[in-house]
Amino acid sequence: MDTLFLERLKTLKILYAEDEEGIRSNISASLRYYAKEVIEAENGKTALALYHKEKPDIVITDILMPLMTGIELAKIIRKEDEVTPIVIISAHTDKEYLLNVVDLHLEQYIVKPVNLDELMAALSRCLKRISNTHTIVYELPCGYLYDFDYKHLTYKGELIHLNKKESTFLELLLHNKQRIVTYEELQLHVWQDDVMTDSALRSLVRNLRKKLPRDFITNLSGVGYRFEKC
Repeated sequence: MDTLFLERLKTLKILYAEDEEGIRSNISASLRYYAKEVIEAENGKTALALYHKEKPDIVITDILMPLMTGIELAKIIRKEDEVTPIVIISAHTDKEYLLNVVDLHLEQYIVKPVNLDELMAALSRCLKRISNTHTIVYELPCGYLYDFDYKHLTYKGELIHLNKKESTFLELLLHNKQRIVTYEELQLHVWQDDVMTDSALRSLVRNLRKKLPRDFITNLSGVGYRFEKC
């Protein structure tokens, strides 16, 4: 999967409504592996209350649920919110159900049983809608925030200016947090057609460390750099 897509998923809160506990538990576990937070609801009425309270970035709902169906839930949400992506999951493929949701501007209609590829495809479509309406901000440790779309780094509401190489360097480390980013990768992605000299690299890292907690960026001599939690 695309690393930027996965990083953006980690910034999102998902509301998932499903009355069958086993299905809800399994899909929620999969979603939690990728998303920032997953809020579960066992029926449509609870889901609506959680939608108003938690303000999720994405709503995923089954159709047939007690107290309020997924279609009723989606219709109420759409009366006050035309932006938040909604994904319907159902065992039904009947035209009756499809006609009931055609005017709700859904991102996707998934037929059970759900597989991970279908779920990821639906979330990818949701991200495209979200990126068109508001920015997706990645939470760094220690209260720092980074906006991948606008290349903005902020701390306590204050904008910290990054030049192009600094933002590209930071993104490369964020996309590869589990490993060392080699000097060869830095040359390829940050310097590209320019020559990456030792002094230029040290200067970039020194300047970036002034804008971030120093422990964010660590060096393995002779190999490269990696991102660390402070």
